Amino acid sequence: MAKSLILCTALAACLTIAAADWSQGTATFYGGPDGSDTMGGACGYENLYNAGYGINNAALSETLFKDGASCGQCYLIICDGSRPGGQYCKHGTAITITATNLCPANYALPNGGWCGPGRPHFDMSQPAWENIGVYQAGIIPIVYQQVKCWRNGGVRFSIAGFNYFLLVNIQNLAGSGSVGAAWIKGDNTGWIQMSRNWGTNWHALSGLVGQGLSFAVTSTGGQYIQFLNVVPGWWQFGQTYNTYQNFDY
Repeated sequence: MAKSLILCTALAACLTIAAADWSQGTATFYGGPDGSDTMGGACGYENLYNAGYGINNAALSETLFKDGASCGQCYLIICDGSRPGGQYCKHGTAITITATNLCPANYALPNGGWCGPGRPHFDMSQPAWENIGVYQAGIIPIVYQQVKCWRNGGVRFSIAGFNYFLLVNIQNLAGSGSVGAAWIKGDNTGWIQMSRNWGTNWHALSGLVGQGLSFAVTSTGGQYIQFLNVVPGWWQFGQTYNTYQNFDY
C-alpha cells in the first residue's frame, strides 16, 4: 500500500495526500523579518515586488536551481511533522513560494552544508518560512511539489546591456513560471534566438537599438507565446515593459 502524508488543520480536519505527489527536503530562512534582504539574487529579478513575486520567495539549493532554469517556478511547501525536527512545524499550514535566488553550497561545512550537492533545500524568506515553522528551530523538514504559478498582469521584459549586447530579464510568468527558450525581433529583423546568460537573463548579440522590439517565449511547460510590438523604437536600457499576455502552463 502506498504511503500517505496526513495534513491536519487547526480544526482537526485532516487531508490525506499521496506521498508519491511530494518530495522530501529541508528549509531554512534568510532576509530578516521583513524579507528585505531577499531582494535581488541569482535570478536577476532585482526588486521582487516590481518583478511580480513579492515576499513569498526562496533561494533554491544547486540541485533544485538547475543553473537558473528553475527561476520563477512555484513550489507548495508543508512542514513534515513525521520526521526529526517536525516538532517545530506549524501544523495545518502550507505556503507557496517562488524560486528567485540560489542557495550555494558552503564547503566550509561537511558535504557543502544544507545547500550542498544532491540536497533539495529551500532557503526561504523569513516571513514565508514562519508560515510553516517555529522561528527558534532555524531549520525544518518539509515536503514540497512544484505547482502552477498565478500572477497578476502579463509577462514583463526588463532590458539591460549596451550597443550590440542586449540582456533581457523575463519576469512574472504564470503557469510553469519559468522560461525554456526565448527569441527577440526588431522592426528590421527576423526572429533571433536568445541564450540564457545567467538566472533568467537572456541575451542577444545584435544591434537592435532604435528598433521596436517583439519577443517570443516558450515556457518550461511547453507553451509558446509571441509578444508583439512590446517595446517602442525609442526604448532605453534600464527600462521594463509590461504585456497583457501570460502563460497557462
